[in-house]
Amino acid sequence: MKKVKVVYRMLIVMGIAVALLGIGCSTFQRAPVTKAVAVLRSHPDFRISGTITFIQEGMNVRVIVDASGLAPGKHGIHIHEFGDLSSPDFTSAGGHFNPGNKAHAAPYDMERHVGDLGNIEADKSGRVKDNFLDEKIALTGSNSIIGRSVIIKEKADDFTTQPGGGAGKRIAAGIIGISPLPGD
Repeated sequence: MKKVKVVYRMLIVMGIAVALLGIGCSTFQRAPVTKAVAVLRSHPDFRISGTITFIQEGMNVRVIVDASGLAPGKHGIHIHEFGDLSSPDFTSAGGHFNPGNKAHAAPYDMERHVGDLGNIEADKSGRVKDNFLDEKIALTGSNSIIGRSVIIKEKADDFTTQPGGGAGKRIAAGIIGISPLPGD
């Protein structure tokens, strides 16, 4: 009987300790992530620079592209699995971010890679200033793009060629990192 009381007391003390630890940890949690930025790095054969900003807007994420040095015309843009840009050709970033194991498709298709963002279009001077909403990517949860990479391709994504859209060489990339909102 004495052993039972000792075990019971130990369980109570452990329960209190766990509860206090939980309270202490919750006071140090970060605010929800609502903005992220990727600074573009160019493939050695190109001279591309710029940023891609991601802002959570309700259930969607606004993607704001500001880049220069691209060939005029359309270029595929995708979120890739890893934030590893250690190889000059960016193949270290892995394939398209695809947690649902879906086929490659257009950004407006219901069934697609989470990372399939479609195309951006550079003007005749090679500049892209574009923004659009995406309903699959997120800054938190299972579709979070934080710590992954965004990659711009040499050509337009055709939305059908598997697994990458037939858009050619990876010509610019950036690692997606948490960013403060203005005024933070």
